[in-house]
Amino acid sequence: MAERSTAAVDVADNGGDEPLTAQTGKATADGADAQDKTGADAETAAADKAGGASEPKNPGPEVEPPELHSGHKLARRYRLEECVTRLDGFSSWRAMDEKLRRAVGVHILPAEHPRSRPVLAAARSAALLGDPRFVQVLDAVEDNDLVYVVHEWLPRATELTAVLAAGPLEAHEAYQLVSQISQAMAAAHREGLAHLRLTPSSVLRTDSGQYRIRGLAVMAALRGLRSDHPQRSDTEAIGALLYSSLTQRWPYEEDAYGLSGLPKGVGLIRPDQVRAGIHRGLADLAMRALVNDGATASRQEQPCTTPEELAKAVAAMPRIRPPEPSFATPAYQPTAYQQGAYRQQANHGSPAGASRPVPVPPPPLQTRTGQVLKWTVAALLIAALGLGSWQLADTLMDREHRNDDSGPSQSTGDDGKKKPAGTPLRIQEATEFSPLAAPTAPEKVGDAVDGDASTAWVTPRYEGYANFGNLPQRKEGSGLILDLGSVKDVSGLDIRMYRPGHKVEVLAADGSASAPTSLDGFSQRLTKDESTGQTLRTTLDKSVRTRYVLIHITELPSDGSGGFRGGISDIKITG
Repeated sequence: MAERSTAAVDVADNGGDEPLTAQTGKATADGADAQDKTGADAETAAADKAGGASEPKNPGPEVEPPELHSGHKLARRYRLEECVTRLDGFSSWRAMDEKLRRAVGVHILPAEHPRSRPVLAAARSAALLGDPRFVQVLDAVEDNDLVYVVHEWLPRATELTAVLAAGPLEAHEAYQLVSQISQAMAAAHREGLAHLRLTPSSVLRTDSGQYRIRGLAVMAALRGLRSDHPQRSDTEAIGALLYSSLTQRWPYEEDAYGLSGLPKGVGLIRPDQVRAGIHRGLADLAMRALVNDGATASRQEQPCTTPEELAKAVAAMPRIRPPEPSFATPAYQPTAYQQGAYRQQANHGSPAGASRPVPVPPPPLQTRTGQVLKWTVAALLIAALGLGSWQLADTLMDREHRNDDSGPSQSTGDDGKKKPAGTPLRIQEATEFSPLAAPTAPEKVGDAVDGDASTAWVTPRYEGYANFGNLPQRKEGSGLILDLGSVKDVSGLDIRMYRPGHKVEVLAADGSASAPTSLDGFSQRLTKDESTGQTLRTTLDKSVRTRYVLIHITELPSDGSGGFRGGISDIKITG
């Protein structure tokens, strides 16, 4: 009987935060995309060198790719249209999802292939991430003698390979590239996922200027790649992307991805020594990511060994603004009016010195009928202006009268004065609310109050029930307790959740000297216990005096595969 499994993965109740490897079947390396048409040995070696990944010593017996053809259907749904890669016992296709009428990409390999199980596990792990900065895994299936992974296909996106073929990126675009890619990979590594094959072919640029990464966890599993230091490997790969974007050269001696390598024997040289006019800060970043053995000591800068360190280094740079738009200014030509007369054009078909007759403008309305018409139009305009002014004044007076009858508007206080805009309150300390059991992720609490929405405090994954797996030790839920340092007036909240779908309430303590250890200590309710989207934002009708604020999560959002997981990305409190 055919076995079909959707894109899901079994993760322990502790959240599955252990780093995952493609060889054990819990992918840390997301694969390259079906659109990758290179597959050349030189580029494979270059990619592995850039990422620090290595192939297994005993890859197992070679298995021929399944014999498939255009028009073949998988699961009576995915119709294969074009084979774009056939390599190492697997093939990659552009296909049509006939159920949803959209293009998709599909990786296919035989079920007996030694890497089929790691590929399934890698795809399911990547599908759980759900980060829009990555090309999404849509399905992971074992069907009789085939294993296949279905992913998004972005027909209007352009490979970084093609972008660089037209020339290097200007400073602002390169800054956007390294910023977006490093932040995305930092988020992936926080979930235990690595790429290990991050190349120009695995980065797509959309029409809106956003960069999408394809192949998280799948291609490394397909190729059997692994690394003892996955975070360092991916950081060096991002450095290679930045280097090639600045110089249009691959930062190694081998030519790859349509880019020429560096001259043989000179080693790795700075980007601004390869090409003039390169932004020095970006050149420093590329070297800090690429060279982790002290080659940047001349500027006393620490190397970046993880994507998160690189993302923070990018954020610490002065922001690089986009270039000013340039508009071609046509040559100035004085008009006939500016020349004082209608300019005469040369008549190329007449003898020299002859000119075309100048058209005579129509005479003004000097007749009696014309005079009457002019005065009529003027009278109508004056009447229209007078009527419009009267209606405007009447509307304003009516509105003022209504305001007088209804009292102060919502933007005023009881005394009729406008409320002052809320000022941000400093959060002195944040701790995890876990009254009946040990905290689950205390080391991540600071990520919710660091002012960076790309970092987050995230709960473990719970099976079956949104109320934290219906576990007795989690019956009071979880969340974060915020210490304002002293009793202050709280008037507003702006909370960004890890993903939409939480059930949350915000409570406050009554002037306690120490943080309450149970729900009973938080007697003041700031918001109702209700479902929220990505953001929970509210302004209180009346300020609440408190020192301790509890963001209390009572139910977690679904992760789409039978489990539940949530968290908080950023918190702002105003007073």
